[in-house]
Amino acid sequence: MNRVRAFGLSPVFLVSTMQQLTLTTELDAINLMLAGIGESPVNTVESNGVVDAVLARQQLRATMRRVQERGWHWNTDPDLVLPRTFPDGFINVPANTLKVDTTRPDQDVDVVQRGTRLYDRRKHSYSFDRALTVNLVSLLPFDEMPEAGRQFVALSAARKFQEDRVGSGDASAFNRRDELIAWSSLCDAEAETRGYNVLTESASVAGVLDR
Repeated sequence: MNRVRAFGLSPVFLVSTMQQLTLTTELDAINLMLAGIGESPVNTVESNGVVDAVLARQQLRATMRRVQERGWHWNTDPDLVLPRTFPDGFINVPANTLKVDTTRPDQDVDVVQRGTRLYDRRKHSYSFDRALTVNLVSLLPFDEMPEAGRQFVALSAARKFQEDRVGSGDASAFNRRDELIAWSSLCDAEAETRGYNVLTESASVAGVLDR
């Protein structure tokens, strides 16, 4: 407290300033994309009549799907037990499921996702005789992603949006450098939470950035 007063700052001011800090929002990302093509920021995307803002949100969400389908620590539920429905024996998955695969003790069951149901490839059937344990990758809304994920998705979407709308080579190269830095930060965060170095997966890195 004494140090705060020594610098002439009110504790109330500091608390107020800290409360104003927020994570990157979907609207922040959309306005970043609009800035990349020289458009003014918007206060909302809903019913504002700005076509570029609507297109930017579509590109942002497409990028979210592409990035998240890889499967990260923060959007993967390991060892999740999916129950059967009665009496048909179907096993349903959430509508936002990007990827699902059986794991121990059910790794011998060869399933694929078809729509929102699991399909047994060996038995050629949607019907199962027991619940299954799976690893499930989900598509999360923008505001449920960690900040490192938000930053990478925003910059990746901004680069692609700019290339599609303007095609500026110089500006796109600059954004790509930022994108690579954001990718590195995302991989660092993943390595810290998962306990391995995803930066060694060069093929995965190239695959994400080149799409």
